[in-house]
Amino acid sequence: MISPPPGLEPAMDFARITLSPQKEVVRKFYKDMWDNADVALIPEIFQPGFTFRGSLGPVLVGFDQFADYVRWVTDSLENYTSDILDLLEEGNAVSGKLRFHGIHRKPMFGHAPTGRHVWWYGAPIFTFRGDKVSDLWVLGDIHGLIGHLAPPDATSKPEFTTDK
Repeated sequence: MISPPPGLEPAMDFARITLSPQKEVVRKFYKDMWDNADVALIPEIFQPGFTFRGSLGPVLVGFDQFADYVRWVTDSLENYTSDILDLLEEGNAVSGKLRFHGIHRKPMFGHAPTGRHVWWYGAPIFTFRGDKVSDLWVLGDIHGLIGHLAPPDATSKPEFTTDK
């Protein structure tokens, strides 16, 4: 795990709060499973046949497809880390605000490895059935990630900016 890039919002401090059982599953998913690429935890977190729509775009079903996705992301981004910035819970759903980051070591979105610290934001919605997740849908800021993967001298500029 690595620290977030300087100047960004700090991650939640879990030593200072008590989580509900569902929020604890979400914490375990990101901090224990993703940050350590520990795919052995997948059956503890998810129902068999669960559905997943990832922050980088794929739609997957089940333990094996999801484990392959975890391996691809964590192999592509050395020291991959998930920073949980906020969690919200309503009934059988937990949503959040996340920042994902790591060192770009393998091709992603058509960009050769840069060796740079790259990041993007995501907004997950976990749906629980009992004490395990049955569906996970994550909206990811892919354009933000691609902007970090692009060469520093890239000429593409956003159409809207507050810099006048």
